[in-house]
Amino acid sequence: MILTDYQPIISRYKSFEGDKMTILFSQILPGSIKTLFNNREWLIVIYNISVIAGFSLISWFAAKRLVLRTVKYFVGKTKNKWDDVLYEKKVFSRLANIAPAIVIYWFAPIFSSAQNGIKRATAAYMVLVVMFVFKSLSKAFLEIYDKLEVSKDKPLKGIVQTVVLIFYIIGTIVIIAILLGKSPTLILSGLGAMTAVFMLVFRDTILGFVAGVQISSSNSIRNGDWIVMKKFDADGEVIDIALHSIKVQNWDKTIVSIPSHKFLEESFTNWRGMQESGGRRICRNLNIDLTSIHYLSESEISEIRKINLISKYIDSQIKEVNKWNHEHKADTTVPINGRKLTNIGTFREYVKNYLTQSPRIRKDMTLLVRQLQPNELGIPLQVYVFTNTTEWIEYEDIQSDIFDHLISSADLFGLKLFQNPSGNDFRQLNTGTKNGTDKENS
Repeated sequence: MILTDYQPIISRYKSFEGDKMTILFSQILPGSIKTLFNNREWLIVIYNISVIAGFSLISWFAAKRLVLRTVKYFVGKTKNKWDDVLYEKKVFSRLANIAPAIVIYWFAPIFSSAQNGIKRATAAYMVLVVMFVFKSLSKAFLEIYDKLEVSKDKPLKGIVQTVVLIFYIIGTIVIIAILLGKSPTLILSGLGAMTAVFMLVFRDTILGFVAGVQISSSNSIRNGDWIVMKKFDADGEVIDIALHSIKVQNWDKTIVSIPSHKFLEESFTNWRGMQESGGRRICRNLNIDLTSIHYLSESEISEIRKINLISKYIDSQIKEVNKWNHEHKADTTVPINGRKLTNIGTFREYVKNYLTQSPRIRKDMTLLVRQLQPNELGIPLQVYVFTNTTEWIEYEDIQSDIFDHLISSADLFGLKLFQNPSGNDFRQLNTGTKNGTDKENS
């Protein structure tokens, strides 16, 4: 049904001395104005356009001002947050833009031969408005969803962006079909031959969509995860998971954008397991100078026995060693014939006891102090434990405190830590040699 069926609003085509152009609201026009319109179609066109433009502006004003203010009032009264998000994302505001198009579409039959073109143009515009409204809805949905706990495990931004893209493609096809007056199915069938071109153009989008689905289903990446991807110089926190890329803010505050599909092709490290465990690993070595390793003498044992953390161990070990030597009648005048305490073994036990009594070390996780393969830097004594926090600053403080103490304590056990000679070492060596030569010459 078209508006020309409603006689009180729009008169049908009337003849004013042969003029076939419809005049809006001709019943209420004065006779002098009707006479002015006789045989002047261009005046009728201008008049009709002016009236329709006026109604369009009134409808736009009513929708934008009156309706939106009413919606804002009721949104502010509700306790729900989702309607506030819909209003902030301009869902209602963009929907109001469809009002003028409805008015123009309604009055299109006034322009007889041009009415089909006007209807097509306004219908295409209304589809375009619906596309923008759908985009605003998607943004509002993502904002509402991101506030839910489940969003941390199942990010949907990439999937929603893909749905919006597909909706835009469909909307564009519908607009083209409306403007051409053809069925959308005919246009879609014509696009079949362009599949290869679309695959090439939308390659990254397709790959991003597939990656987004797999990442979401496998729960391999979440917002807030600490990831390391060396190929892209990424070492930081995930701040955005989108359709085409995943953004990582490095610890130096730089931001790296990595294509989503690369997380399916390349290896990366996700530290989420560490963060969820509540403990962060310390794995660091003390390189002991091999020349400083020796059996403990009686005087050294007496001094080490004064250390509270190791005194019970010393006493139990001495009893065990003496018992073994007595049972095997070992000649202890030669240290290698029997069992004796070594400074590195005793120090290793001290380190273990020191870590065990520390309240900042997890006792329910691996706590290990071990020797590694000797190398050109000496013999590595490795500390392998977990702190009771995953916070970076606290972790570094705990690790530094531990090794500050251990490095300072090594000398009490007669151990020297290895380091390559520095310039100062060579200067001291040169000074000592020079002094010795001077004494010989004197």
